[in-house]
Amino acid sequence: MIPRSRAGALWRSLAAAVVIVAATAATTAVAGLLQFKQLASDISVQSAIPHADVTPLPPPGSPQTLLVIGSDHRAGTSYNSANTDTMLLVRLNAASSTINVLSIPRDLEVQIPGYGTAKVNAAYSLGGPNLMIRTIQDNVFPQLRVNHILDVNFMGFSDLVDAIGCVYSMVDHRYYNNTALTNYSSIDIQPGYQKLCGDNESASGALAFVRFRHTDSDIVRNSRQQDFIRWAKDQYPTSALIANKDRLLRIFGQHVQTDTGLHSVDGLIGLFDLALNMDGHSIRSIPFPAILHPLVPGQPDYVTAVPAAEQAAYRAFMRPTRPGTTRRSAAGAVGHGRSATVLRAAGVAPDPADGISQAAALAHASMPVYYPRLIVAGSAYCSAATGNCDDPQEPAVEYAHSYPRSYTIHGRHGLPRAAYCMTLVINGSLGEYYNVQGTTWMSPPLLANPTETRTVGGRRLELFSAGGRLMTVAWRTPRAVYWIENTLAGDIGNRQMVAIAASLTRAHG
Repeated sequence: MIPRSRAGALWRSLAAAVVIVAATAATTAVAGLLQFKQLASDISVQSAIPHADVTPLPPPGSPQTLLVIGSDHRAGTSYNSANTDTMLLVRLNAASSTINVLSIPRDLEVQIPGYGTAKVNAAYSLGGPNLMIRTIQDNVFPQLRVNHILDVNFMGFSDLVDAIGCVYSMVDHRYYNNTALTNYSSIDIQPGYQKLCGDNESASGALAFVRFRHTDSDIVRNSRQQDFIRWAKDQYPTSALIANKDRLLRIFGQHVQTDTGLHSVDGLIGLFDLALNMDGHSIRSIPFPAILHPLVPGQPDYVTAVPAAEQAAYRAFMRPTRPGTTRRSAAGAVGHGRSATVLRAAGVAPDPADGISQAAALAHASMPVYYPRLIVAGSAYCSAATGNCDDPQEPAVEYAHSYPRSYTIHGRHGLPRAAYCMTLVINGSLGEYYNVQGTTWMSPPLLANPTETRTVGGRRLELFSAGGRLMTVAWRTPRAVYWIENTLAGDIGNRQMVAIAASLTRAHG
């Protein structure tokens, strides 16, 4: 396991906030020529990226591809002292019902023109955004044409997250690290649905959560970043964006360096005219087909990919999501009719005994506790009693109240609500954790807009899909709401998600 610098981990975090602002805040908040002039002035606080390798500006409203780079580069200085951990492609297409995003792993093995074999992020230090784009075109996506570049300085992350009122996030497992014991940055976040604020220096803030990597892979961190984008975008209403536009755009202008096209009123109008037509669109994450390899001491920890799989991912990224496609994908996964009395799903197995044991450990939760009779085949509940999900580098006491966890969550107006979280693990080394969540907060932002509802076994389930993949399946009682949360990367199939949620059973006692 190779240590990552604290600064390096920050860059990826800010990319999430930039997409929120670039694809949401700035798009819905700007109206009128005078405000475009002001925005151009705000962005011009940072000098334009020199000789940016972008395509000519398309007509207003035409599809556009953005490259978001998270870096520690300062405008006007050489790139050879700068670093990046984030390369995020964003596709805006008014004909699509989703905003498509695709992360390129920083550890991807490539041939950098004029330099030889290296990780793709090295192209930034060697030649800035232009060499990075050329490297991606030569090695990964030959058809890639970038319309705008957004190079993000990480210092604005906390300001942006706090400016949108923090983000309610579904934390998939216990995150703990003490810098005094390892070479990694400190983090201290319990599992479960909760509010994360920017907290630039805090071990329990959004920054620490999004930048974490030391017990999983760059691929999992990509997924965590994209989920954070989705949660933030889905819970921040347009009215709040408009009311807060001046602050958001000021932060954006101070911490983002762009191509010359976004330093002009025409370029801004072209991008925002397109993005305004996409207001309300959901985020669709396209997974990169990365192949992870066992670490070999003294050797680079490269990620590789099969070219045909890379091309398939790029086609999915460029392809617009037609209205209703996501809904049909989720519906088709659980059968054809509005009601199904029996759901058969491969890949799940009964485990009521461990569910009952978890519920018994939550005996003091101030709410009824439900557990699923079915879980993913081969997975297991994380248990503080056995320590099966602890990080062996950290003290066991830090996990004593994590698996399972009973806690209080504070809603939008600060009202305390009872909550609990059970954590299950499929493969901890790959970051594959999923959750059973319950709370007496009946209107958490995560459950605001279901993709569809479906009755299974007489139980009305709410399905929440991202790009056709079920990420959340919820069920309500008069007193509380319960849901199954997929892994960060959505590793659990749609049928399995529905089957597990449909098997929720109340614990007695």
